Formats: sequence, C-alpha cells, structure tokens
Amino acid sequence: MLEIDLLNKTFGKQQILGSCQLKLQSGERVSILGPSGIGKSTLLRIVAGLDTNYDGNVNRPERIAFMFQGPNLLEWRNCYQNLLIFHPNANKEQAQAALHQVGLGDKGMHYPRQLSLGQQRRLALARTFLSKTDLVLLDEPFTSLDPKLKAEMLALTRSLLDRSGTSMIHVTHDATEVDTLGSKALEMHGNPAELQHNE
Repeated sequence: MLEIDLLNKTFGKQQILGSCQLKLQSGERVSILGPSGIGKSTLLRIVAGLDTNYDGNVNRPERIAFMFQGPNLLEWRNCYQNLLIFHPNANKEQAQAALHQVGLGDKGMHYPRQLSLGQQRRLALARTFLSKTDLVLLDEPFTSLDPKLKAEMLALTRSLLDRSGTSMIHVTHDATEVDTLGSKALEMHGNPAELQHNE
C-alpha cells in the first residue's frame, strides 16, 4: 500500500534525512517518534508528495489525508464550507454526518472564530476523515493541547481510525500517544536522521 525507500534529503548543503525505509500495509498504523527538529515533519511531507526534492523512491496510495499541527481552517468559510471545499465530491449530508461524529452536529453554519480551540481541532479532524482515504498523515496535531482536550482528541482519532480502517502515519515526540492510537512505534535517530525499526 505504501513503500518508502528514502536515501537522502538535503536543504541546501545540509543533509537532514538519511536512510528511511518503511512498508505499510492497508489498515496498519505507525507512529514515528523523535525530538523536535529531527526531520519527522519533513519525512511526512515527502510521504504526502508535498516535497519532491529527495533521493529515493516513495510508492504512495492515491488517496491521502494530511492533518497538520494547527487546524488550518479558512476563517471566512463556515464549517460546512471548510469541509466541502476540500472534498468537492462530498455533499452536505455527508458533511453533516462528519460533523456529527466529532461532536459538532449543530455547528455547520458556524465560522471558525465562533468555535473554541477544541472545536476547531474537531473540525480539522472531521475534514481529515470526511472522504474515504487510504492513508492518514498526522503531523503532531495534539501538540500544545491541554491534557483533557488532548485525551479527548486522541480517543476521537482512535475511534475514527477504528471505524474507517484507514492506515496511519503519525509523528510525535510524545510516546504516550502511541498506545492510545493503537500504532507501532518507530524512532528517528542520528544526524542526518534515519528511521529505526524496533523489532
């Protein structure tokens, strides 16, 4: 389903990533652990196809959803519009169902500024899971949340993954997130960073 064979990634003359190999089957979940700044987000952008300047090969599925650290919502669009503009093949009924499953069923006409931070994060999660996707990429979306909200978002994400059967790559520096999401932990080490498989 996904096969990564990355040999080298540089920014200018600085090598950021070295050898990173990973095979992910349908429905599998992987969490990549490592300190901030080691290159986890860079690897995720390569997997997503957002960064194509690297040495190696990535065979990725066609349908990929990406959830970033921030909600990245369009402030001038209401909740329905924030969902449908990124999923043009979906309809309002599907958008309503997506809002309902993240606890925002009555917020369709609200704008992001009318939502709390937790609700904005839930809207971003609904957007990620609205359409059928083969692979979800999570770039530390639970960072900076207070413990209660973080626990709620992790549980909700796990529930959506269980329901959809979607594969996942999640990057984090917090090992406690791994078990909650039901994923296998891999680690990035070194300079340049390499992906370590802990069998």
